[in-house]
Amino acid sequence: MTEAKKTATAAKTTAKKAAPKKAASKKATAPAVKLTGATYATGKRKDSVARIYLVPGKGNIIVNETPMAEYFRRPVLQMIIAQPFAVTNRAGAFDVIAMVSGGGLSGQAGAVKHGISKALEKTEPELRKALKAAGFLTRDSRVVERKHYGVRKARRSTQFSKR
Repeated sequence: MTEAKKTATAAKTTAKKAAPKKAASKKATAPAVKLTGATYATGKRKDSVARIYLVPGKGNIIVNETPMAEYFRRPVLQMIIAQPFAVTNRAGAFDVIAMVSGGGLSGQAGAVKHGISKALEKTEPELRKALKAAGFLTRDSRVVERKHYGVRKARRSTQFSKR
């Protein structure tokens, strides 16, 4: 009886291993864009770094090989990324390919905005005045302070106890 059970379980495991696995690719395929003649810029915010390629096109924004609306689902983050185009009246004039790493979504959106602004300035130097006035060319250098020794957080100490 035990040998029959062993052979039955062995047959089940080999059947599971032999079954072909389906590729579970739910990621929407982004349209292939050639980067020849693209303008490159790097944007930074908090711990995030965004490498931006700006190509004349229809206004598609691709972040880490996914469309912007899927990567940044919150409308506020999408609005932040679109700000440089709104200020310079260049909405729909350029395609953006962004590779972002580090930090959270908010920092990444700020890094993409900073990179887009720098790339727009490189392509059209006359846009510098509008971008600079809006504050998009300045790198927001605020980063999270490190935790210090003997303290609960960066600056928060333990509660004082008199007794």
